[in-house]
Amino acid sequence: MTANSPTPQSTQPTDQAAVSTMQRLRNLIIVLVAVGLSVAVFLGVQTGSNTGSLAAMAKTATPLETALTNQKPSLIEFYADWCTSCQAMAKDMSDLKQEYGDQVNFVMLNVDNNKWLPEMLHYRVEAIPHFVFLNRTGESIAATIGEQPRPIMAANLDALVTDAPLPYIQQRGRISQVEAPVAPKASAGEDPRSHGAQVVPQ
Repeated sequence: MTANSPTPQSTQPTDQAAVSTMQRLRNLIIVLVAVGLSVAVFLGVQTGSNTGSLAAMAKTATPLETALTNQKPSLIEFYADWCTSCQAMAKDMSDLKQEYGDQVNFVMLNVDNNKWLPEMLHYRVEAIPHFVFLNRTGESIAATIGEQPRPIMAANLDALVTDAPLPYIQQRGRISQVEAPVAPKASAGEDPRSHGAQVVPQ
């Protein structure tokens, strides 16, 4: 070995520094990826939250008293924040409100609020989502119960705006049962929020 050739010990500090730098870089990348994923999940939950959409729609909904007197047709939705079918439809309903909101009153009535008990009894709400279509004079002309595809709701709203018969009043969709005092008690073994559907012509 020549006098100026490096010994194995002299390269060791350089190798340790390189390994240490690589470990720090790897740890930094892991932290950045974790933060990025956390932010993405948080934003996804916030923007994709159907419950949030239900709450936002309820805030901007037409008051029932206004809807019954302003000479516009109305769509009343009986809903609850816990209703999975209501949540599933929230995005489509929000989009439909954007499209039809200047021609149709969108009314949101939360079945968990005892204030709406008289309306629930009047419109025979036993499951949600329960949609009641009112003509321009506030008269109920049909009620659709259960989760509905957006094209079906849009076709019914088109008909409602033009005072034509609603084309889809026999559609079925998933529902959540409304518990007492407005709904009959579930039989033994039956989940009070079980899914099924019905449509009630008025």
